Amino acid sequence: MNSKESILSNIRKNSCADYEMPDIAVAAVRYDDSLQQFIDMTKAVGGNAHVVQVDEDINDLIRSYYPEAVNIVSNLPEVTIATGNPDVVAKPQDLDGTDVAVVRGEIGVAENGCVWIPQAVKEKAVYFIAEYLVILLSADKIVNNMHEAYDMLQFSDYGFGTFISGPSKTADIEQALVVGAQSACGVTVLILNHR
Repeated sequence: MNSKESILSNIRKNSCADYEMPDIAVAAVRYDDSLQQFIDMTKAVGGNAHVVQVDEDINDLIRSYYPEAVNIVSNLPEVTIATGNPDVVAKPQDLDGTDVAVVRGEIGVAENGCVWIPQAVKEKAVYFIAEYLVILLSADKIVNNMHEAYDMLQFSDYGFGTFISGPSKTADIEQALVVGAQSACGVTVLILNHR
């Protein structure tokens, strides 16, 4: 039994009464056009969003957004320009120097432009160590708000997932906005509308 299980076991053992969770109806925000709202919010938080057309190739799009990228890592079969696979590195530090990581997002949230990314690679460091992140997201997986997103959350066998909304940013340092301080300097969401 690990420490978390031990703590929860002690709490259960020392709890006297059970209470049912209240049924709280939340009037969460909804949008007439959740796709357009998602695009607008992604741009508002400093990212890029592009709806991939039928005649566009995602590899060409990635190359057009990041023409100088040398180290492109991905384990997605449709990403043929990848120069490395995050599933075959010996340790997370081997991903240092990644210019672009291409990953799949599972849920997009129109309310705030974030994307749920469950761990689908051996080393989750790839989500944070890459200079730029490209997220492939199906248009039919865009929901209105976080309430809808939480209802759809699923974890992979790795048991980790994260919401990412645009590039990393902080304004803690002398009250000046710094982009790319802790993670990707840029995020592009390629919305797969016709696939």
